[in-house]
Amino acid sequence: MKVLFLACLSPKSGNCTTAERIRSHIESAGHTCELRDASEFQSSAEVANLVAQNPPFEGAVAIHLFKAGRLLLDIQVPFGVIFGGTDINEDVKVEQKRVVMEQVLLKARFAVAFTEKLKEEAEVFLLSQSSKIYVQPQGIKTEATEKFCWTEFLKSTGVRSEYVDELHVFLLICGLRRVKDPLYLVEVFSEWHCEDPLNVLVIIGPKIDPVFTVEVEAVAKRTAGVFLAQERSQQELHAAMKRCFAVVNSSVSEGMSAAILEAMDLGVPVVARDIPGNAAVVQHEVTGLLYSSPQEFVHQSQRLLSDRELRERVVRNGKLYVEENHGLKQEEESYQRLLETLY
Repeated sequence: MKVLFLACLSPKSGNCTTAERIRSHIESAGHTCELRDASEFQSSAEVANLVAQNPPFEGAVAIHLFKAGRLLLDIQVPFGVIFGGTDINEDVKVEQKRVVMEQVLLKARFAVAFTEKLKEEAEVFLLSQSSKIYVQPQGIKTEATEKFCWTEFLKSTGVRSEYVDELHVFLLICGLRRVKDPLYLVEVFSEWHCEDPLNVLVIIGPKIDPVFTVEVEAVAKRTAGVFLAQERSQQELHAAMKRCFAVVNSSVSEGMSAAILEAMDLGVPVVARDIPGNAAVVQHEVTGLLYSSPQEFVHQSQRLLSDRELRERVVRNGKLYVEENHGLKQEEESYQRLLETLY
């Protein structure tokens, strides 16, 4: 089967990584899958024309019901959709978008939610289509490059310290856009850094929102203890994660943070903002630590620094959680089974 796959493909973003991984699952079943960026298209009519070209596409898949799924409403072949966190956390609050998402869900053969919580929210906010919504957590695969110099990485961010090996580097991984809220912790973290200069915050991720990126760059430049790193390849990012003290999430909303799951798989503690998407995968004091204010972030981080038993426990449980719930094989089999409903 020839499949069109639409997603938001900002380079090195979580969406892009997820889409590439799911495409590989589709292709490993013997299908042809063409992955295209939803931003390439202005209307559903353009996508309908693409699907009808010779040889025609026989099915389609989209990540995000509104951003990409709406572009499938005029196609004449069956399709399935995958919920993004923005769908349920943001877009359903806008009536015009919610109506479009309901139309997409009604026409789709299947819909995938990464968590039970996302499925429940979808059933509350959208026309009940419970029978076609499946829960399949993201599959995780981590691979760190051996050709990685931690000292050079830190120098490239502007960190200047003769005590590099003693630094406690908190790595905040996110695309630079407002929903990820990378500036949420900056002020309080800087105060903590001034009390103990060994604690530093490094923000790393692709520049998705150009205007917001300028704001983040300006704040990082003038704030003690806070640094901005250029985005890296997946292997380099995983290598940096392995060397950092903890991976941080400060998002306003999340579907399922790949960075959190990758950190757990790599044996790195996670300190995440207490929002539904994060709480679905981070069990406080079991697989990671949750916080609901910048001050509480510092408190939880201090616990992680001083309590070795706590650190070892969340690392051990986090890795076990990912192994048991986010296996690639299970994800692959689920998508291949769902794709059969498009025949």
